[in-house]
Amino acid sequence: MTPPTEVNSPPIEDYALIGDLHTAALVSRHGSVDWLCLPRFDSDAVFAALLGDASHGQWLLSPAEPGTVERSYQGDTLILTTQWSSAAGTVRVTDFMPPRGDAAPALVRLVEGIDGSVDMECAINLRFGYGKIVPWMRRVDGSIHAVAGPDSVWIDTPVRLVGHDRSHRASFTVRAGERVPFVLTWQVSHSRHRPPAVNADAALDHTEAFWAQWAARCRFDGPHADAVIRSLITVKALTYAPTGGIVAAPTTSLPEDIGGVRNWDYRYCWLRDTTIVLEALLRSGFTQEAAAWRDWLARAIAGTAKDVQIMYGVAGERRLAEWTVGWLPGYAGSAPVRIGNGAVGQRQLDVYGEVIDAFMLGGRAGLTFDRHTVALIDDLIEFLAAHWDQPDEGIWEVRGPRRHFVHSKVMAWVAFDRRIKLAEAGQADCAEADLRKWRGTRAAIHAQVCEHGYSRSAGAFTQYYGRQELDAAALLIGEVGFLPPDDERVISTVHTIKRELMKDGLVMRYSTAGDGDHPVDGLPGSEGSFLACSFWLVSALHQIGDEEEASALFDRLLALRNDLGLLSEEYDTRYDRMVGNFPQAFSHVPLVQAAFNLAGHAQEHSRRAHAGAAGD
Repeated sequence: MTPPTEVNSPPIEDYALIGDLHTAALVSRHGSVDWLCLPRFDSDAVFAALLGDASHGQWLLSPAEPGTVERSYQGDTLILTTQWSSAAGTVRVTDFMPPRGDAAPALVRLVEGIDGSVDMECAINLRFGYGKIVPWMRRVDGSIHAVAGPDSVWIDTPVRLVGHDRSHRASFTVRAGERVPFVLTWQVSHSRHRPPAVNADAALDHTEAFWAQWAARCRFDGPHADAVIRSLITVKALTYAPTGGIVAAPTTSLPEDIGGVRNWDYRYCWLRDTTIVLEALLRSGFTQEAAAWRDWLARAIAGTAKDVQIMYGVAGERRLAEWTVGWLPGYAGSAPVRIGNGAVGQRQLDVYGEVIDAFMLGGRAGLTFDRHTVALIDDLIEFLAAHWDQPDEGIWEVRGPRRHFVHSKVMAWVAFDRRIKLAEAGQADCAEADLRKWRGTRAAIHAQVCEHGYSRSAGAFTQYYGRQELDAAALLIGEVGFLPPDDERVISTVHTIKRELMKDGLVMRYSTAGDGDHPVDGLPGSEGSFLACSFWLVSALHQIGDEEEASALFDRLLALRNDLGLLSEEYDTRYDRMVGNFPQAFSHVPLVQAAFNLAGHAQEHSRRAHAGAAGD
């Protein structure tokens, strides 16, 4: 089935990810860099063809005549190789971004002749400001220098680039054994000195060594190890190294509904990801990354509990005002294109549980747990004690009215449960009166959720109080220890969600129909199956003992990855293609978690191990 649009956009799964731990680029299988924000994930794009066309910024580097295409990552790295073969010969393009450190951001493209003689085409359309600003271009000592506003870009190559129609182009031939480098570097426009030259071959060796050494630290050796390490590399690539913050995705406005309005900016760090990210890092042996993420979290939410947000910028920024880019038509005509995220102002009570759960998980794993951390946790607890019984927007950031979402209440219970466990373990002292109060609140939340959140007629915990609609987030009730996995309500909820929310073998987040003419999320249209929810079902099925079914679903989900092992946010079975922002941390981290659960790997660092139901 063809998507409802006449706009010709490459499928999302046609893209590869490269990055330097500050930002990332998407490279299509046809050799075009269609997305790159510099110098950070959330900076303006210098190539934005992903959300428009070549006129909005693109770097094409490919054979003049088409041929068969093969691509892969070079071992356990983020170095992309794309190889074209035709009657004329074979050529390989290696794309990568050297891990930056204190150096200027650089994108390196290395063309190699493998055999024969291949004619190549290069077209570089630099557009600053998300495709709007055509920079002033000039030639300086053999380099191309582009400047506009705060941005400047340098392009170095032995190939002569010729300016034409607001772009720079070149036609050249590469023969067997020849190597032709292209290097793009960025710096602030007011700098008086150009960035140091980048030697493409030396940068390639450095980048290969960095990723190989990093990947070698992974402790997982169970089934599907290739999928696990590729997912972990992807999560590492979405990490902003200076702070340890991890963005949900490197893109904005890739649609959840092709041709629709469900287009959001995901280049920020969500608190809802906190515990599962920390768990994945700890269980795989990446303790340094786990500590950096935990430290980013503590800095980001510092202040008063009432001001805690659901997301932050990569350095902990709080002002993420949402606006639309009117000059970009959107991916496959899916408008509007949004920058910033208006959901930043929402109230999601579940994040308090995620944060406190993460602190406990980290503390049990030996991460630093000082009095400042305890004070922060207790401030969060006191705020939640006064507000847990209020409605909120819930985990899915609905833009409809606030409701009493069951998942939010469950995670409020998690917050008090984990604080109590910290006190009982002697990791965070408190007054006996406070402990009694928290136990009473934990019991009250538990009783309320069981009374109002579970529907016997539906056979499941529902999305919010007083309704029958389902929500895949209820699959986490056993995972977080709210009820034991052998509780009949947990088992029935898993089976009901599998029966009612699965579409073409994948799990939807919830029914977008909601209350008849008033969709629960306040938005028109539908969406694809949310991949994280399907991985949650894998873990839930395994937890209740349906191990064979869990393994079968896991295999089906792995088959949805693109040829490079990457996943977007959702999968639309109507069109058999990925939708939503790409690649999506909130898909890859549950993949890792499910693989670990199926293999019984590093269970001591799982939230299950420390979450045992309190029996309230």
